[in-house]
Amino acid sequence: MDLKTAIETRSSVREYTSEPVPEADLREMVRLAGCAPSVNNSQPWRYLAITNEALRVRMAEVVRGRLIEVLPPDPGDEAERIAHEKLLEFCTWFGRAPALLAVKTRDYEAVLDRALVRWGLTREEAARLRGHPNAVSVGASVENLLLAATALGYASCWLTGPLVAARELESLLDIGAPWRLGAIVAVGKPLRETRQSPKKPLDDIFELIA
Repeated sequence: MDLKTAIETRSSVREYTSEPVPEADLREMVRLAGCAPSVNNSQPWRYLAITNEALRVRMAEVVRGRLIEVLPPDPGDEAERIAHEKLLEFCTWFGRAPALLAVKTRDYEAVLDRALVRWGLTREEAARLRGHPNAVSVGASVENLLLAATALGYASCWLTGPLVAARELESLLDIGAPWRLGAIVAVGKPLRETRQSPKKPLDDIFELIA
């Protein structure tokens, strides 16, 4: 599959067959993810491939437990109750995926970051001023991963909702400082034919300043 086709057909898929994802394919996805650009070529990512079913299920359970703590115990009305149920499913379905790729990340402090802090900004203000380069770097790597999965004949879904239970997940996955959990990507063969969601037309997103 060429790159253009992969870009135009990639979609977020949440239902997969039970077919396992071979280690060789997971390694190739991560190899291509590692080709992404990053701030000062810091490559602030590491990928944990999780094919152990019991661990995947346990990860989903801890996310569900944290969400139940966060959500109001008594929804105000039926619509809110249904919304809560949908949220619980939306953030925990990944436990049924045949494979997960947990993305570890860590902060990279560039020379400009240190200069901005000495100038009087907080680290958070400096990162916001620079467009959060660490997060952008990880995003570029994850996008490479998604396109690689598509090119290899798999479906995938990029998740950040489960990070509501980041501490518990980091403990389960033995992720310690300076690393932290940055995202989870579910991967597998799609249960049914998929189609990319409609995108805005080019004229809505492109402007030329000549």
